[in-house]
Amino acid sequence: MAFHPARVLAAVLVALAASPAAAQTAIKFTLDGPVEGPEALLLLPRDKGYFKAEGLDVAIDDAVSPLDPINRLASGGYELGFADLNVLIRYRDQHPSAPVKPIFVVYNKPSYSIVARRSRGIIQPKDLENKKLGAPTAGSTYAAWPLFAKLNDIDPSKVTIENIAIPVRAPMLAAGQIDAALGASFRVYVDLKDRGVPLDDIILMPMANYGLQLYGNVIVVNSKFAAEKPEAVRSFLNAFTRSLRETIRHPDEAVQSILKRDDTTRRDVELERLRMAIRENILTPEVIADGLGGVDPARLQQSIDQIGLVYTFKAKPNPAAAFDDSFLPPLAERKIH
Repeated sequence: MAFHPARVLAAVLVALAASPAAAQTAIKFTLDGPVEGPEALLLLPRDKGYFKAEGLDVAIDDAVSPLDPINRLASGGYELGFADLNVLIRYRDQHPSAPVKPIFVVYNKPSYSIVARRSRGIIQPKDLENKKLGAPTAGSTYAAWPLFAKLNDIDPSKVTIENIAIPVRAPMLAAGQIDAALGASFRVYVDLKDRGVPLDDIILMPMANYGLQLYGNVIVVNSKFAAEKPEAVRSFLNAFTRSLRETIRHPDEAVQSILKRDDTTRRDVELERLRMAIRENILTPEVIADGLGGVDPARLQQSIDQIGLVYTFKAKPNPAAAFDDSFLPPLAERKIH
């Protein structure tokens, strides 16, 4: 048989062209809420092709409540997601066989906050007594409220909490229908400011600044998927870490991933949310010292102990059981330079 170099070369090129597509691992990723500024962290690696370069085809869906990502992963409908670590710790205590585990800390400090009006007589946590607070009671900030109250000597029976939907939270606070609101700082604070409430009338109380040792949102994985395709999980975190470092350096560029998905969003608002999340929740002294993604076992133990102050564990986890660090990229890739 005659040797045809051109045919061989053509066959090689066809094989090379086909191999990336064949190697793509499909991943369904779930957010824990709507797409806003901070979600640029998770959309950017797809938009810039970082997931694809790692052999991953990642679809990203928004959600309604903090339990959505956990339930979606537990059911096997999604492989990875973005979820609140403390909600997950309690969920796993109630459902010990649930195949969901945290593998990368995104928010080293949780975004839980109380946003109040100085003109309503609120300056410090104790001032919340005899006031009306608005909160979506399915939210993760509301779940942290009993601990915040306990650590700050607030009598919860003296605080009225009205269950309100997220869209009316800032309008009601701006109109004086409530005295304060519970929610993520980068949502409530920015929304209230955007409604024209004077800055000197806005009191922001990030719960992490008032005694809470808790971590915040994390990347979670379906345990079965992690066992079957550990390299895909590592590849996901490699792409995400690369993108996260870029977002920290250039949030003004990363926010384009939000704007391109919804032409009704405003760049200045979403960029402020993203910058606030980076400053307050991601780039903490602990992260600057120890790198992105991991946990300090002593602090994680403290946070589990704090959860136990207001929640009765069936089986209290230790830090090793509460967080799996085996998929983290090398420390050199997670350090902030």
